[in-house]
Amino acid sequence: MVFLADFAFKVPAELEAALRLNSVHHYVTKRPWLDLYGVNVRPVAPFGSMSRKANVDPALLHQYLPDELLFELFARMTPYDMGRASCVCRKWRYTIRNPVFWRISCLKAWQLSGVVENYKILQAKYESSWRKMWLLRPRVRTDGLYVSRNTYIRTGVAEWKVSNPVHLVCYYRYIRFYPSGRFLYKNSSLKVKDVAKIMNIRAAKADSVFSGHYSLSDDKVEAAVLYPGRRPTVLRIRLRLRGTVTGANNRMDLLSLVTSGVNDDEVCGPDEDILGVVEGWQDDETHNPDVPAVSHTRGLTPFVFIPFEEVDTSFLNLPVEKMDYFVPG
Repeated sequence: MVFLADFAFKVPAELEAALRLNSVHHYVTKRPWLDLYGVNVRPVAPFGSMSRKANVDPALLHQYLPDELLFELFARMTPYDMGRASCVCRKWRYTIRNPVFWRISCLKAWQLSGVVENYKILQAKYESSWRKMWLLRPRVRTDGLYVSRNTYIRTGVAEWKVSNPVHLVCYYRYIRFYPSGRFLYKNSSLKVKDVAKIMNIRAAKADSVFSGHYSLSDDKVEAAVLYPGRRPTVLRIRLRLRGTVTGANNRMDLLSLVTSGVNDDEVCGPDEDILGVVEGWQDDETHNPDVPAVSHTRGLTPFVFIPFEEVDTSFLNLPVEKMDYFVPG
């Protein structure tokens, strides 16, 4: 019997190296797609397709408006305008998410807290996100008016002793806040569209627009305004901020409304910080025996926020014949 092992033959070195290389290629296959992990690759369009050309933004606005100019436009928008602009296109949405825009808005909205305190709150509560801080942290809005619509029934004068008529009376409380810590207050039976024209610092004395100061702590607002006259009276207001959606801050619940008397020597002028004078007072405390402290229990309807661009079309302008009673959400 003859075995193959009995026939020993010598394999050339070149052939042996080639066989070994082929076996290596058989077990180690090249996978070029592994080099594409983490790389965004656009799909290849069919030959002749328009998408095979250079990637150019088709919007004429983006072709002729530089990114630097677009950045400047967004920097001058209010956060609510930026929210509307972010719905225009994807590019605007990504641009508006730049934290620079939201940092400017946050530092302006909470300027009473100071820059250092705002940075501490940002890192402790909102994960260093200015946009998240703007949406979740309570704040008073300064781009419109807070309006409280109140109604009550007043008995009229009987005519010919046959009927006893009643009248439905409607009046409003208006508040306009400023970032500096000041606010304007007015009681009036005028509609929102009429009062919005005179709710400013330069309002005439005949307009009965009074200026006061406020402070914000979490969602609580403490405010005080002075009614000047022979017997100065201070109106103390406690409010709670809330919103119908996240970040809206478009409602304020009226927690308490107290009027008290103050001495003449406690008030130096209409521009004095009256909130600092009455800080720590009890609800039944008064410093003028001629003006007793009164805690009001009527006219405490929650405030609704109306932006300035909506004062002419707001439903709060409706007369009592069309809306006798209003329940804010």
